[in-house]
Amino acid sequence: MSIGTQWCVSQKQPRWKWYLTAALVLVFLVLSGGQRANALPAFARKYGLRCSACHETWPILNNFGLKFRDNGYQLMNDRDAPIWQNPGYWPVTFRITPIWHRVSSLSAVDLYSSTGVVTPDGAIQRITSSGFDLSGLDFHTGGTLEKNISFYVLPSSDPTATFHFETVMARFDNLFGSPWLNIKVGRFELNNLLSEKRMVQLSGNGGIYQTYHFIPFGDGNIFGQMGSNQLGMEYVGHSYDDRTRVSAALLSSSDGNENLITGANSYSGFFTVDRGIDAGKLGVDRLGAYAFIGQAATYYRTTSVTLPTTPIPGSGIQNKSFSRVGFTGQFYFGPHFDVNLVTQHGLDNAWFGQGYGNPINPGSAENGIPTCPPSCLINNTPGMFLPAGSLGPTWNGYTVEARYVFSPQLIFIGEFEAERMSREANGPGFTGTSNNGYTGQMPSNLGNINNYDALIRYNPFMTSRAGLALQAEFNVFHQIGTGPALTNTQTSELLLGFDLDF
Repeated sequence: MSIGTQWCVSQKQPRWKWYLTAALVLVFLVLSGGQRANALPAFARKYGLRCSACHETWPILNNFGLKFRDNGYQLMNDRDAPIWQNPGYWPVTFRITPIWHRVSSLSAVDLYSSTGVVTPDGAIQRITSSGFDLSGLDFHTGGTLEKNISFYVLPSSDPTATFHFETVMARFDNLFGSPWLNIKVGRFELNNLLSEKRMVQLSGNGGIYQTYHFIPFGDGNIFGQMGSNQLGMEYVGHSYDDRTRVSAALLSSSDGNENLITGANSYSGFFTVDRGIDAGKLGVDRLGAYAFIGQAATYYRTTSVTLPTTPIPGSGIQNKSFSRVGFTGQFYFGPHFDVNLVTQHGLDNAWFGQGYGNPINPGSAENGIPTCPPSCLINNTPGMFLPAGSLGPTWNGYTVEARYVFSPQLIFIGEFEAERMSREANGPGFTGTSNNGYTGQMPSNLGNINNYDALIRYNPFMTSRAGLALQAEFNVFHQIGTGPALTNTQTSELLLGFDLDF
């Protein structure tokens, strides 16, 4: 069978499956939802493999797929080198998702009386909206330039077709003939055992791992987000059977933003190790640990001494430290069920806790400062002292994701995430209003998160040429004290949609 016509899942289906597919299509024509992840039918076209060879269900990798990626998108045979490829082969995949979703959240609103008079102070009300929309477009291309030299490029756009480079990287694998010597350079996803870029959750709060992006209330440290693609260089090493894996990355402390817009001389390191354990008929379980340790600027030279002003790119100094450390686990309970776990203990320097650090759109809701006007600049001016009672915030978090893979075509996922503050930035004895936007001592649970997500995803087909997934997802997000007027943030989202890959 030729690569171009080989099916990734069998063409022959029981009649009831086709009835189910038809029913789902009719439903999703009225109600549809989505977001991006990494999956390349181009690799299936190149090697003539079923997609289930590398994926539990696309785009989630199984152990064979993890080994394929760790080898630089190579099977380690003579078909790896481009010289053996069909001249007409082009390693590219497009991905886009037409969506329908319903979102319900609390918001501060103006109230009108029966005579049309506006109540000036407004009130907190639940706003619910629903409708059809589009996700952005992802343009994946990757493969080998030569044996043991591979690449991955992902231009990505928002729904208005404004593009940016999500991923741009080159890999040099098996240096000196050893699988322990592999180098990656560019902008890339960190070596997380539980990949955010390959997750199938598509809702606003379910489509990211909260543990990877958690920032305490009013904290100015945007630089320690494990889920963001980062700029730098990464060493990856693994055993021949890929059971033991290690990595060490040197990163610019910029949260993956280009053009040296943050500190000129601030760097971070991301380190991982994990070990696969053969559990017999249950599968290959993995245990691992990680550490994200770095420094980032808290003071920026500006274009003016009066407000409004703009930070000068690359002028950041007064570096302060941060860390994210934790354990990871992947546990299989037979061929259909697995549980994935990530824990985290986070620590930010007290200057970050007081709102210093983020030069990108400072003083906005982006960094949790609801009371600071857009013109203000949170800047650690040399010679400043922190107010009494200022502490470095610490927290503990975990993500638990359970998957039931009925088949490569049908998967059920349940997820729970919890982020718990163990020390707030405004400690005992703090008075007045701090730069992080909070007055007085913070409650011990300010910013705590509970996030719940459940979904069913069905692939009517997935071939080496194209794929289609139909998904239904429900998410509930709750965070203490970060809503309007310091109320709790409470959001629910129902999402249904198509996920197109071609």
